[in-house]
Amino acid sequence: MDFALSDEQEQIFAMARGFATEKMAPFAAVWEADKSLPREVLEEVAQLGMAAIYVRDDYGSGLSRLDAALIFEALSYGDPTVSAFLSIHNMVAWMVDSFGTDAQRAEWLPKLATMQAVGSYCLTEPGSGSDASALRTSARREGDDYVLDGTKSFISGAGFSDLYLVMARTGEAGARGISAILVENGRPGLSFGAPETKMGWTAQPTAEVHFDACRVPATNLLGEAGKGFFYAMMGLDGGRLNIAACALGAAQAALDKAVNYMRERKAFGRALTEFQALQFRLADMETELQAARVFLRQAAWKLDCKAPDATKFCAMAKRFVTDTSFEVANMALQLHGGYGYLADYGIEKIVRDLRVHQILEGTNEIMRMITARALLGEK
Repeated sequence: MDFALSDEQEQIFAMARGFATEKMAPFAAVWEADKSLPREVLEEVAQLGMAAIYVRDDYGSGLSRLDAALIFEALSYGDPTVSAFLSIHNMVAWMVDSFGTDAQRAEWLPKLATMQAVGSYCLTEPGSGSDASALRTSARREGDDYVLDGTKSFISGAGFSDLYLVMARTGEAGARGISAILVENGRPGLSFGAPETKMGWTAQPTAEVHFDACRVPATNLLGEAGKGFFYAMMGLDGGRLNIAACALGAAQAALDKAVNYMRERKAFGRALTEFQALQFRLADMETELQAARVFLRQAAWKLDCKAPDATKFCAMAKRFVTDTSFEVANMALQLHGGYGYLADYGIEKIVRDLRVHQILEGTNEIMRMITARALLGEK
């Protein structure tokens, strides 16, 4: 078993980490204060091939899920908020690439790959979070159109994005009645709620998306009618890996900040790094992040190989990596003492940002359910 990254993967990681260090980390606090995503930075990321990472190479970068995990880990070292949003955009691009018609791919993928068009994903509703197959947003067929009615909640990029991939009910109750439909921003009947005030991810706009007799051409149906929930679940495996990678990169940044702070900070006439109890804490944090990193990359490898247990491993990795990353970031804040509570040191932002990674793309309780059911042979 070879645990080494290829030369190309090492270069990809180094390029993304360099971009994060130079173009993201110094400005993350400004973006948070302004509560705005940096569109120009997203376009620069696109120029590096990171806006359509696993889109086929006629329109995208044609990279693997393991490559994507490396990219999101590296970018999140600079800012997990922007990196996580980029993950969502990449999921939309992947779904258009995987299930779209030739015409849909030709229309949207060049724009998504360059960030001329930003994509958002609309699955969650006010009354159906973890129970996504119970969604109620409808799309009824009227002649050559679909007419959408309903509300989506917690949508990253609401009002900011140009394309919304919407899961809507076109048929019977349950998962088999759900279809995926593309809705362009500016369509009559499409509107957005007030921006949510959040604990973290402040730079990333989050709001409800409303459909009030929103009419789109029937050609905006993505893939087959009634297959939308199946597509959504396929997308979630990779999305969970990406969100875990984003948590891992930010936790590594928190650990590095803690090490640097402890080297400079003195107590009782000695640097904090000279106290064995604190050394042991650093050792545990490093060990836990390395274990999370290996687990994440194994899960990404299984997804790339289409292993039969890939979904279970993606769920396990998402749970383990996001829990571990949050605990490491929280301990990094503790090691800073009172200074960790101040915004100037950048630790409290990481802690706030990473808390949501244990909730989104399926809560970690749902990840445990998926794992247990696979273990027990249940469906």
